[in-house]
Amino acid sequence: MSDAKFKPGLEGIYAGQTAVAEVTQTSLRYRGYEIADLAEHCCFDEVAHLLLHGELPNRKQLADFRGRVQSAMTIPANIAEMVRQFPEKTPPMDVLRSVVSLLGHFDPDAQDNSPAANLRKSERLLGQIAAAVGLWCQKVSKFSAVKPDPSKSHGANLLAMMTGKPGSELAGRVMDGTLILYAEHEFNASTFTARTIASTLADMHSAVTGAIGALKGPLHGGANEAAMHQFLEIGSADNVEKWFRDLQEHNKNHPDNKKLIMGFGHRVYKNGDHRAGILREWSLQLSKETGQKHWIDMADKLQALMLKEKNIHPNTDYPAAHAYYQMGIPIDLYTPIFVCSRVTGWCAHVMEQHVNNRIIRPLSEYIGPPPRNVTPIDKR
Repeated sequence: MSDAKFKPGLEGIYAGQTAVAEVTQTSLRYRGYEIADLAEHCCFDEVAHLLLHGELPNRKQLADFRGRVQSAMTIPANIAEMVRQFPEKTPPMDVLRSVVSLLGHFDPDAQDNSPAANLRKSERLLGQIAAAVGLWCQKVSKFSAVKPDPSKSHGANLLAMMTGKPGSELAGRVMDGTLILYAEHEFNASTFTARTIASTLADMHSAVTGAIGALKGPLHGGANEAAMHQFLEIGSADNVEKWFRDLQEHNKNHPDNKKLIMGFGHRVYKNGDHRAGILREWSLQLSKETGQKHWIDMADKLQALMLKEKNIHPNTDYPAAHAYYQMGIPIDLYTPIFVCSRVTGWCAHVMEQHVNNRIIRPLSEYIGPPPRNVTPIDKR
């Protein structure tokens, strides 16, 4: 009989070790670097290199890395044709899940789990996933393909591929910054999914496909989309208080059908997600360019109410919603943007799992019927 204690959601349970990222109640570090320091001084390409290769690149390493990733920003023609046949109402996250699975059939290193092969696949997936998002946007929004600009960051190129035109310099920087903030977060649900799959010695594409499925849920990656729908429902800062009170009344009268306020709370950051503050400031800068400060005003007012009455702080998804909306990005693409970023963290964890592997196989606490005997079917 094991002495292990069950905790719902494995809260507070150490499920493994990692050198990729460190999350505490007050900080987030990628391979030792504080997230605010990276966000201020680096572009996403540098951070992707850090996560995948273990160190920040010098200028030549960065140029070479960016060149390899951008050369992979294409989808094999037969997969691209399949994507064009998908129904337009297909959720973009389902499109990405399917595309990554299909890419595994065409990658020359697909079944090779060696460190060198996994690194090559990781860099290719970083480019290919961005290309897949762009391809889907071309189909749905009916604009021509936008090729990556070698002089621009991954975020700026991704924004152009999603909207069909280059964004402003500020918008490109904000998009690139959001990719930095979303890139890695140790054993979150999707990363743990990827590591569990990898622990069976399954391949990189299988692990990333599973991670995309885990990220799709509204309690994980999908929260940024839900947060924006919430802002649209509220409508204006003047309506925040009424909307909040009405929701509390609904939850009081319908305890079995409670509605969540999306974009708030975090399993680890009990005193606030510091990434949210960084992104809120970037969104505020965008508002000076777009004239859409009302989203920030609304968000700030709801945030103050939540802190006062629930003592709950916003997470990164909260400001990401109004930042993306100001850049003209369709709401159903918010979580795919998350994939474009987090694929670096997933791949880093898959490689780490493969290097020092033991299959992930936890115990469960049985709560079913006590031992009993089978009654033959004629006597039941």
